[in-house]
Amino acid sequence: MRRSIEFAMAVLTTLVPLGLATLAMAQEEVKAEPPTEVSEQSNVKVPHYPSAKGTLFVPQSSQPQIIPARHKFAAHTNVELFLPHGFSPDEAPPFPGYAYETPASLACHYGLVTVGTGIAPNCNPNLTTVSPTGGSKTIAIVDAFDDPSAPGDLAWFSVQMGLPLAEGQFEVVWAADAASSCFTTGGVPVDFTGGWELEESLDIEMAHGMAPGAKLYLVEACSNFDSDLQQAVLVANNLVLCGATEIDLTTGALGKCPAGSSGKGEISMSWGGGEFVGENTADSCANLDDSCFVTPGIVYFASSGDSPGVEYPSASPNVVAVGGTSLRRSSTTGNFEQESAWVFTGGGQSAIEPRPSYQSSIATTVGAWRSIPDVSSDADPYTGVWVYDTFPVEGVSYYEWTVAGGSSVAAPTVAGIVNRAGSFAASSSAELTTIYANKAVTTDFTDITNGFCGFYMGFTVGTGWDFCTGVGVDKGYGGK
Repeated sequence: MRRSIEFAMAVLTTLVPLGLATLAMAQEEVKAEPPTEVSEQSNVKVPHYPSAKGTLFVPQSSQPQIIPARHKFAAHTNVELFLPHGFSPDEAPPFPGYAYETPASLACHYGLVTVGTGIAPNCNPNLTTVSPTGGSKTIAIVDAFDDPSAPGDLAWFSVQMGLPLAEGQFEVVWAADAASSCFTTGGVPVDFTGGWELEESLDIEMAHGMAPGAKLYLVEACSNFDSDLQQAVLVANNLVLCGATEIDLTTGALGKCPAGSSGKGEISMSWGGGEFVGENTADSCANLDDSCFVTPGIVYFASSGDSPGVEYPSASPNVVAVGGTSLRRSSTTGNFEQESAWVFTGGGQSAIEPRPSYQSSIATTVGAWRSIPDVSSDADPYTGVWVYDTFPVEGVSYYEWTVAGGSSVAAPTVAGIVNRAGSFAASSSAELTTIYANKAVTTDFTDITNGFCGFYMGFTVGTGWDFCTGVGVDKGYGGK
């Protein structure tokens, strides 16, 4: 059931030359050296790239999914791609970037590293090379279908970004127990469209990029339907709590961690789907309901979605809902200019979940219903992050390096930041109580006050909590 991934030096020795050759082929069309221009603020030369065409691509997996009979929920990914024609990252670390975000530039922007050597003014991704450090305990990523390329992709991403990755630090675990749809079929199948594989590469790379010291699991469900995702969440709960799947290899029965297990950490879920009747029942996680997200010592994160409205499980009061923003940068220097709401971020009032107590301070805005998002992070594909994914997406490899966006970027990013913060709250509710109690603390969060989102762009971003960005974006490790 578990595939332990070991990143021996021999693997990296083979992987690095192969990656260099592949990236060199991808950059053959870029012949001339780009001109440089001097930044008025820092007096250092920064690359000045001419405007380049690009293509926005939304995988089939990120489209609404058909819910089969006897199911209540079918998840879709929340990832979109921007393919900048003729651009890819440099061949060797430290990674200076080509206008799009890296763990280093995001860490700089969200106040996770101290400005100094290797950290440029305005967090310019072309100049900023200092990535986050630290992280501990466990982060589990829950996704659907198998990504056979995940270990190699994470290894190469880590080499490229200058991130540490120790032997045994990352494991892929199949949630294939007797209650899942693939228990007797030999393992978790792949998604032949490649969309879920792209999602998995994005999720593990962003979580690791923000908390490179944490133990990282990729838990793969047999399908994107409620029953299989539920089993994956239960397996992830065990992995965080006691470091074991607790699946009986003979009977396939899913057990519980031994009494007294005290593991802590985060679970990130970048997928979502429509709300359904029964999601707020408490029946011991028998239907991917709210009771799946209450294991003590675990904080759950979910993407708020990439279209107007509310989706589940981010609507659950037991989950931290993470929305999306846009990072505006100078088209000539790459310097930061403004962060605003991403116009396609999900947000709004749940149709089923009542307002939890931690949202009492915003009752006049949200009324009687659970409202999302709680917090936000960069998600706009036009201001997205570099991701390395070698599994072809709908038959095309896109040169392995792509710029990813969607709220799928935001959830693992914030999960990693919270892990690195090191507080390890007793539950999502406890984490959210802390977040809302510190929402106005300017050293903990940056309030986003620009932009629009929602149906007809009907939600306007303003001072304080709003339906587009929640309390705002992280600023350092405090208040989380």
